[in-house]
Amino acid sequence: MSMKLHILGCYSATPRAQTRPSAQVLETGGHLFLIDCGEGTQMELRRYKLRFSKIDHIFISHLHGDHFFGLPGLVSTFRLLGREKPLHIHGPKGIKEAITLLLKLGDSWTQYPLLFNELTAREPQLLLEETGVAVSTLPLNHRIYTNGFLIRELPGERRLRPEAARRYGIDTAYFRKIKKGADGLASDGRLIPNAELTDPPTHPSSYAYCSDTAYKPELPAWLKDVDTLYHEATFLEKDAALAAKTGHSTAREAALIAREAGVQQLILGHYSSRYKDLQGFQAEAAAVFPAVELAEDGRVFSW
Repeated sequence: MSMKLHILGCYSATPRAQTRPSAQVLETGGHLFLIDCGEGTQMELRRYKLRFSKIDHIFISHLHGDHFFGLPGLVSTFRLLGREKPLHIHGPKGIKEAITLLLKLGDSWTQYPLLFNELTAREPQLLLEETGVAVSTLPLNHRIYTNGFLIRELPGERRLRPEAARRYGIDTAYFRKIKKGADGLASDGRLIPNAELTDPPTHPSSYAYCSDTAYKPELPAWLKDVDTLYHEATFLEKDAALAAKTGHSTAREAALIAREAGVQQLILGHYSSRYKDLQGFQAEAAAVFPAVELAEDGRVFSW
């Protein structure tokens, strides 16, 4: 199995001519998950030709504007496009009030079901588990209630070795059960161990999104062996005092989380506009955790 991450926006605070606030789309298991929805998100969805109609779940980390001010417009556009199937919005308590107030004042209620899952838990909780994918929260440490999100593909079926099954004369009617772990019945009546007929399933991919947050020591245990971690790095270490004051992380702190969790790849994002050159983020993080990449608006990552 595999995942593909589309970065729509990865900068902090206000939108600028060449940069966008937080928004990204994760493709996995036939799903398109929208994670955060800063201003201009729907324009970026169009720019990168990502199909609106395939987005059924939106995950909002917190109610700071650079993470959800694009959501009312997107909800409205779905209405204008004639959407009929439900749209699930997972976000902090208060998000339903914020969105429905705008719909009420504009007398523009959606003709499709708009389903809110408001979050208050301070420990990780499972949000959904369907079609081979599970999504859980990652409670973070910011100025207001904030969650990251952990998306894991569920283990698939074992992979059948057709040549082995043919060699033992196993009827194709048994193949489905064998892929689920059952032993096989040979043509001569012998029971053939499953390990001789199948290979283990492919590695299920995983992804974690952590923005916005100060350094949080509990995170590595929750992120253990995740394939790819997106972690905010609003500041460099020389501005660590400002990071602590505003509830954000430095590039070095993000790298420490990645190293302690044993992730395969770290992606940095949510850069402050005070920095004109992003290479300092890469250098600072790589000194602690070498497998680091820099998010950029429009960049795509696959694993």
